[in-house]
Amino acid sequence: MEHISIDNIESTPYDDLHTDRRDLAAPLGTDHLAITHYVLESGERFSGSVHAHMDQEEVFVVLEGEVTFEVVRVDGEHDEQDEQNGLDEHDEYDEQDERDETDGVELTVAEREAIRFAPGEFQSGRNDGDERVVALALGAPRDSDDVRITRIPVLDDRDVSCPDCDHDHLRIGREGEAELICPECGTGVEIAE
Repeated sequence: MEHISIDNIESTPYDDLHTDRRDLAAPLGTDHLAITHYVLESGERFSGSVHAHMDQEEVFVVLEGEVTFEVVRVDGEHDEQDEQNGLDEHDEYDEQDERDETDGVELTVAEREAIRFAPGEFQSGRNDGDERVVALALGAPRDSDDVRITRIPVLDDRDVSCPDCDHDHLRIGREGEAELICPECGTGVEIAE
């Protein structure tokens, strides 16, 4: 058994995306579950990209505030989350969800609500409100080796597609590889800021 105080865990913010990010998995000694505590001020994000973990499911639990998630369907895929919500590819989303022809769906997750993203489901969460957000991000399995991105909002909303075959998302490169790799044709892509 491990018992920790979140306040005693050092914050490790990433770039200018958020000011308070605390990894709880390591101090708790979890083997199969990633746990991260976030505090997002107005305008801050969980991640700089619209991304998917192809080998990990993610759950976000909003403890305070309200989070807007952008959920993107790549290659016109009808996904598992739609099926869980009782929708088929021809159904409309309810009034809470806003469909955008380019970007997919925006979902609002309020205080004391949670949302699950299946492996391979592209998403990006942000604090669009005036109040701070406190949330937990849970991922299983703990380590994710296959992360794909389709767009980078923090870099002028840059689209990420393969310059050779136009595949609409790229895998984040591993050590010794280019920054991004096309999973279809293997082309390496570097991102200039």
